[in-house]
Amino acid sequence: QPIRYLGQAESAKLDEDLMSPEIGYSLDQLMELAGLSCAQAVHEAYPPGGMGGKKVLVVCGPGNNGGDGLVAARHLTQFDYGVDVCYPKPGKKEIYTNLVKQLQHHGVHMTDTMPELSSYGVILDCIFGFSFQGDIRAPFDAIIQAINASTVPVVSVDIPSGWHVEQGNVSGHGIKPACLISLTAPKLCARHFKGRHFLGGRFVPKTIFEKYKLSLPPYPCSSQILDITGL
Repeated sequence: QPIRYLGQAESAKLDEDLMSPEIGYSLDQLMELAGLSCAQAVHEAYPPGGMGGKKVLVVCGPGNNGGDGLVAARHLTQFDYGVDVCYPKPGKKEIYTNLVKQLQHHGVHMTDTMPELSSYGVILDCIFGFSFQGDIRAPFDAIIQAINASTVPVVSVDIPSGWHVEQGNVSGHGIKPACLISLTAPKLCARHFKGRHFLGGRFVPKTIFEKYKLSLPPYPCSSQILDITGL
C-alpha cells in the first residue's frame, strides 16, 4: 500500500488532535520525541566517526520546527557530536527558553548569526515547518542562501525550509537537502524530494492512524526512525 502524504491543513489538524484533551499529548512530549528522531536520523546518515572531527550546525527558526531542532541538538551532544546552534529569532514561549537553558548547560555554543560553514560536517535545517507560507523573510532569506551556496550536506526536518508545503520548491530559493526527515507522516512536498528520506515522530496512536487513513510501514524494533527512501 502506497505511503499517504498529508497536506498543510491536514497536518495542522492532526497535530491539534494529538494535543486535544481527548488524546492528551503535550507539545513538550511531541517535540522531545520528534527531536530525538531527528538526532537519530543525523546519526544514521552522517555517523560522528565519519565527520572528520567537524561539528553539526543546527539552524533553528522561531516556531515548533526550531524547537524540534533545539531538542535534536541536545540529543546530538549525547551522541558524541560537537554541536553549534544558530538561532537568529528565538521563540519567546517558555518551552523554547527552557530548551535553550538546557543546551547552555550541555555546553552547546549558541549564536544569532550565521557562522562560516566550512567548519561543519552537516547542517540540520529546522527553520520552517508545515505552517510555512509566503515569501522567505529576513534574516532567513540570507541564511538559506548561504546554506545553498555551501557544499555542506543538509538534513531538513519535516519540510525543506522555503519549500511550499504541498508543491515543493516552487520558488527555487528553498533549501536543497541531501536528506529529509518527515515527522508523523510525509507532507505532500516530499513527493518532489529525491534524496535519503526518513520517517520520525514515533508517537501516533491507533485512533489517529484510522482517522487520517495513514498508510505507513512499521518502524523496525525499537528505532525512532524508519528509512522510507524510494517508497
